[in-house]
Amino acid sequence: VQLVESGGGSVQAGGSLRLSCAASGEIDSSYCMAWFRQAPGKEREGVTVLYFGSGVTYYDETVEGRFTISAGDAKNTVNLQMDHLRPEDTAVYYCAADFTGRGFQYWGQGTQVTV
Repeated sequence: VQLVESGGGSVQAGGSLRLSCAASGEIDSSYCMAWFRQAPGKEREGVTVLYFGSGVTYYDETVEGRFTISAGDAKNTVNLQMDHLRPEDTAVYYCAADFTGRGFQYWGQGTQVTV
């Protein structure tokens, strides 16, 4: 299984970016996908998660109301719409997938977001 992210880049404060993540390979089921981020000198932190079955989403309080996670058109894909970006959002963003409910076993390579 591979996760491939796209859509990172540089943007001015207040701007927007959209990240996408597509999972490929032998995937028998879908449970949830999420975005994490890691800023320089800091630990990786959870940003948001989408549970495919219920459509339930959770957001870290630092991005609540500014970021939106959604399922992509293709199966096992997610998008992250990031609006009203702030300098403190600068980080490498990672997509992660949990297909069985046993934890995030699969990770993308990361994409840089600079505000």
